Amino acid sequence: MKDAPRQQFRSAAHVSGAANVKPKDYEAAAEIAADNEYAAWALMRNSDQPLNVGDLLELEGRLRICKYVGFEEARWFVPEPHPQTSLPAPLSGTPPAPPAANAPPVGERQAPQAQV
Repeated sequence: MKDAPRQQFRSAAHVSGAANVKPKDYEAAAEIAADNEYAAWALMRNSDQPLNVGDLLELEGRLRICKYVGFEEARWFVPEPHPQTSLPAPLSGTPPAPPAANAPPVGERQAPQAQV
């Protein structure tokens, strides 16, 4: 985990359940072969890159985050896309045709005409 988000993580209250983590807060550091997260922690604790609070491990496709109380489930936070509002029509490269000389200005209502 990068340093700035680590400080925020360390001071945040402990919550149960899966932690949502953002990819921008992490950098890949090392790969290690271990049976589980606690075995990985034991192997790395005396290395030059020990696991710290907030660090992630990926084991068999599952994310585990190191907390003060041990390792817990984590998942990548994927923001939901914002609902699209009406977008303007794409520009086609040709300017729109000018209004006819006798056409009313845009937005002005024209009284219906009777047909004879």
